[in-house]
Amino acid sequence: MRCPECDSSENRVVDTRTSRGGRAVRRRRECASCDARFTTYEYVEERPLQVLKRTGASEEFDRTKLVRAIMLACAKRPVSHSEVERIADEVEDQLSGQAGIEVSSQRIGELVMERLKPLDRVAYVRFASVYRNFQDADEFQEFVDEMNERGRLELQSKHQAELPLG
Repeated sequence: MRCPECDSSENRVVDTRTSRGGRAVRRRRECASCDARFTTYEYVEERPLQVLKRTGASEEFDRTKLVRAIMLACAKRPVSHSEVERIADEVEDQLSGQAGIEVSSQRIGELVMERLKPLDRVAYVRFASVYRNFQDADEFQEFVDEMNERGRLELQSKHQAELPLG
């Protein structure tokens, strides 16, 4: 590892920690020549995950694109950047833990929606409107009505009293 200050390759590791949910190792280093401190990250080299688009095209998974899409759905909502990063981390972890190296964009959308729904309903609906690819306002209205009905049923079952067995 070369020092970014003096380009010397003589340095020592001062501190080592895991980072990004255990998917990276962060090392603080100190240059033996100029005493400058710098940070390096080590990642496991994995086979790139391929995303199969609706059009049939395939492209490499891009985490920044996923974060940007979630941030767009959460615009002007009470969702912090750290929560968006957590969602992206969870989705990426789940995808990398599955067998195979190709996943559909619809599957990624479903995983994000699972995590947005309990966090913020407006962000959930915004995200769903893009990933479900609604063709007209009626389809969108049906989705919102279904979501409201499921929420009402969940609330009703939560507050329903249990009857004694005997």
